[in-house]
Amino acid sequence: MKILITGSSGFICGYLVEELLNKGYEVIGIDNFSKYGKITKSYDNHPNYKLVVADAIDVDLLKELIQSCDHFVAAAAMIGGISYFHEFAYDLLAQNERMMASAFDAAIWAHKNHKLKKITVMSSSMVYENTTEFPTPEGAQMRCPPPNSTYGFQKLACEYFAKGAYEQYKLPYTIIRSFNCVGIGERRALDHREIYSGNVKLALSHVVPDLVQKILKGQNPLRILGDGKQVRHYTYGGDLAIGIRMAIESEKALNEDFNVSTATPTTVLELAQVIWQKIHGDKIPFSYLSDDPYPYDVQFRSPDVSKAKNVLGFEAKTSLSQMLDEVIPWIKEQLLIGKI
Repeated sequence: MKILITGSSGFICGYLVEELLNKGYEVIGIDNFSKYGKITKSYDNHPNYKLVVADAIDVDLLKELIQSCDHFVAAAAMIGGISYFHEFAYDLLAQNERMMASAFDAAIWAHKNHKLKKITVMSSSMVYENTTEFPTPEGAQMRCPPPNSTYGFQKLACEYFAKGAYEQYKLPYTIIRSFNCVGIGERRALDHREIYSGNVKLALSHVVPDLVQKILKGQNPLRILGDGKQVRHYTYGGDLAIGIRMAIESEKALNEDFNVSTATPTTVLELAQVIWQKIHGDKIPFSYLSDDPYPYDVQFRSPDVSKAKNVLGFEAKTSLSQMLDEVIPWIKEQLLIGKI
């Protein structure tokens, strides 16, 4: 079975491509390295992997690549953390809409004229930006007010692309909503701006790597955004990849949407304390100061993960401690070689 993946060299897809190759799939990846620049992956020379360096907006190229594929994972997107949502509010909306339209144009064509069985769409927990249902089940995005951020609004639009393509062209789909993916592979973006948190530049826009690099650089007291009471479900990239792969494979996932996440809630302050302990131990007492939060910093994000468990048999099993044992040494190495 062959799968086309856009954004194949990105953070989440770094785990997904490896998972699919390990399960015997053939993978065609497309990426233009626009966020981090040219990067290498462990699977670049795998015999079942082909990387095409190009823009995922190129619908003619997508049609050429997708002709021999059974599945399509539409993952390419401008993506980042809270600060990224503000810096690129228009570009996130416009560029991601263009990529999604190209992806569906190619998928509809391939489903009609070739062997494509389904498109899997990478959405986001940000579609639930304004929900008041906790834990948040699939479907809540239809009952709550639309997202305030252009990123969240565009991710909701991705889901409407899937619904519209099915209603008009009978293109089967699966929607995946990821929650705070944690893992290795995120570096300083090429278009990053100089934003300081205390005396340390915010080299990374996601909370886990940001806190790790600030603690490794010796920031004391540690600066965190907001009061630290924000609740998140930190999900290991390897677990997320397994969940996506299971959704690709399952007939029960046709025309369904899934929250793919750990079931464990963690506050930002709890996260900071765990990272501090792993880096400093008991040598330096933990202390912190709060910076003003960004407007789109959702205070409570807690998914209902029962559907993925009941339908797909998926559970995220990697603990936060285990994730950090992988991430902290990697970020320390990246700091030494100047990549962060």
